[in-house]
Amino acid sequence: MALPALLSDALALPVIASPMFIVSGPELVIQQCLNGVVGSFPALNARPAEQLDLWLTRIKAELAQAKAADPTRKIAPFAVNQIVHTSNDRLQQDMETCVKHEVPIIITSLRAPNEVVKAAHSYGGLVFHDVTTIRHAQKALEAGVDGLILVCAGAGGHAGTLSPFALVGEVRRFHDGPIILSGAIATGSAILSAQAMGADLAYIGTRFIATKEANAADAYKDMIVGTSASDIVYTPYFTGVPGNYLKPSIVAQGLNPDDLPHADKTKMSFGSGTAKAWRDIWGSGQAVGLIDDCPPVAEVIARLTSEYAQAKAALCAR
Repeated sequence: MALPALLSDALALPVIASPMFIVSGPELVIQQCLNGVVGSFPALNARPAEQLDLWLTRIKAELAQAKAADPTRKIAPFAVNQIVHTSNDRLQQDMETCVKHEVPIIITSLRAPNEVVKAAHSYGGLVFHDVTTIRHAQKALEAGVDGLILVCAGAGGHAGTLSPFALVGEVRRFHDGPIILSGAIATGSAILSAQAMGADLAYIGTRFIATKEANAADAYKDMIVGTSASDIVYTPYFTGVPGNYLKPSIVAQGLNPDDLPHADKTKMSFGSGTAKAWRDIWGSGQAVGLIDDCPPVAEVIARLTSEYAQAKAALCAR
């Protein structure tokens, strides 16, 4: 499946950087886009709500300035993540701001984004929706989304349990549009593997936490560098939706990661006045053990690009 025109000639690497709670802000997004991958952030990271307008103004201005200085440079579009949930009392206001700025890509999470799709399509924007199951994928396509983000086992934050081999294969039986694959992708060879199994783009989060531009505490970045897959805990306790978290951050809050209470979806709340009781419980994907440093974003993307090219050459040589 060919990528939408918005993406086909703008990417230096077939990657969308995932939107991460607190971590993703203008500095990170701008550097991701300037280096040829789609940068994204959750609308709710911009607090108060009025800050979202300022963030979008800045991102658009800096990307446009860079493009004007070098029209041949591959500068990727950016994306804003919207949580489609009844508790998100900012959704309508934030979408009005996104429509005002004609945000190129809206990434939606949780419920089928019918109204968001209508708003984004009104100016030609794309909507990609997070899914973890076949049922969620079908409902999102019924709502008119332009592509699916398959959040598979091993992804950071809210993640599914299905193998990417199973989910990509089944989705491809009824969807020939864009598929973005998430789940423990932190190397160039993993990006190529995602494409080999049928995805169009890779979705990368954890690798970008340990970068200079990420809005993450130094202790968080150090923990990303110093842990491995065995330090990941999968639990719904903190948000009501199962997700992957760093075990040492759970221990630091005085909790036993091996004996966490049960929580369900009724615990979910994304309201603007919601206290973030677990802001120091840090999400991470299972690929954390492949991350050994905290360089600038440009260096990470250059490394991924080199690894991707080497993996492709090695595969073709076999």
